[in-house]
Amino acid sequence: MGRGPSTPETGSDAAASDAAASLRAYGGEGGDTRVARRRASLIDAALDLLGADDAEAVTVRGVCRRAGLTARYFYESFESVDQLVGVVYDEVIEEIAHSSLAAFSEGATMRAKVAGAVAAIVDLIDQDRRKGRLLFSQALLSPVIAAKRMESTALFAGLTLQSTSSILDVHVGPAQATGVAHYQVGGLSRLLAAWLEGDVELTKSEVVDLSIALLVSPAEILEKSLSHRSADGE
Repeated sequence: MGRGPSTPETGSDAAASDAAASLRAYGGEGGDTRVARRRASLIDAALDLLGADDAEAVTVRGVCRRAGLTARYFYESFESVDQLVGVVYDEVIEEIAHSSLAAFSEGATMRAKVAGAVAAIVDLIDQDRRKGRLLFSQALLSPVIAAKRMESTALFAGLTLQSTSSILDVHVGPAQATGVAHYQVGGLSRLLAAWLEGDVELTKSEVVDLSIALLVSPAEILEKSLSHRSADGE
C-alpha cells in the first residue's frame, strides 16, 4: 500500500515533538543531563552579570550571549528573567545557610559556634565575590532582589534568634529578642557589603573577628542591661 498524505502537526504535537527531541540521548549525553547543564550555564551567566563590579541589567539576550546559548534554551528552563534572578538568589542563600549552619553546629561554645558560622559565610563570599555582591551590594536594587533580600533577612534573623536563645540565657521578651536578631543580621550584611566594596579596609581574618564581636555583644549587653533593670526594680 502507498503512504497516505502527511498530516500537519498541531501546536501541542509540535511542542511535544520538540520536547521529545531535546531529551533524546546525543553524543552519549542524555537529554535530562543536557537540560540540567544548560540550566546551570544560564544560572552561572546570570550570576556573572549580577555580581560584576559594574553590574549590568540582566536580559534574556545578555544571559544567553554569556552562556553561549540561544533564547530557545533559556525558555526551556525559565519563564522570565525575574524567575532566573530569583533562582540565582535562592541557590546562593541555600548554599550560605547550609555551610553556616553546619559550621555553627560544630562549635563547642557560643562564641565558637558564632565564629564558625561567620567564617563559613566570609569564606564563601571571598571565594566567589559575585555571590557576596548579589546578596549585599547596594548597586543591585531590582524589585526581585529587594524582595529576596527581605525574605533572606527574615530567614537569617529567625535562625539567629533560635540559635542565640539555645545557647544564651537571655531573659527578654519576644519583641526584644527579634529586634536583636534583625539588628545583628542587618549590621553583618552592611559590614560585609562595605568590605566587599572596599569601603572598609580590613583583612579577611579581621572582618571575621569584628563580625563575631558585633554578633555576640548585643545579646550579652541586652542580657546584662535587662538583668540590672530587673534587679533595680526589686
